[in-house]
Amino acid sequence: MLNVWGLVGSYVLIFLIIGISTVLQKKNIVGDEGARKFIHIGVSNWWILAMFFFKGDDAVWYAIIAPFTFIILNYLSYRLNLLKAMERGGQGNLGTVYFPISLLILVALTFGVLDNPFIGAVGILVMGYGDGLAAVIGKKYGKKKLAFGKSLEGSLTMFITSFVVVFAISMFTQSVLISLLLAMGVAAFATLIELFTPKGLDNLSVPLGSSLIFYLLLLIL
Repeated sequence: MLNVWGLVGSYVLIFLIIGISTVLQKKNIVGDEGARKFIHIGVSNWWILAMFFFKGDDAVWYAIIAPFTFIILNYLSYRLNLLKAMERGGQGNLGTVYFPISLLILVALTFGVLDNPFIGAVGILVMGYGDGLAAVIGKKYGKKKLAFGKSLEGSLTMFITSFVVVFAISMFTQSVLISLLLAMGVAAFATLIELFTPKGLDNLSVPLGSSLIFYLLLLIL
């Protein structure tokens, strides 16, 4: 029954975030990019809900339903511009499709194969908070441009935020020293991936790459 409530909560959370973002956009409290990043950051918190609610041998089958649904919904939005708050400047952007694809892959691997959702949490929350805040800070304060139009200020934000996220997650299962090493390694790797990946594709490369390097570092450390 907990898995069913988790599934219900998943849809409530995601549609609530999209709804709030749409209202903020229509009232001109945030712009188009701000609305997208509000959704980007907000939806990443779904992984926390998933870790609390999806339990047991069949947890992975419940957990993949919401990401699969939003692959379809986001693709329809990309093609038909249905959810304007999610699309960049009113134009379709496949990055909104790549994000739930990353969610689906990491759910299958970390809830199913590896049975360690913390590994997936690293990738999704680094993507949500790290990349999301990097875009906001970079757009507003970025002066020194680096690769693909991204800024030094945005990359520093990505590194710092990713470090905090990974350290916080690692502390649930690791010592302080190991957590610091994991946070440093993943943050550096994620920042480089985000910097050199074109916009949109980082919704695949950052979460999958961050979870992979976290997993490899766990094996080494």
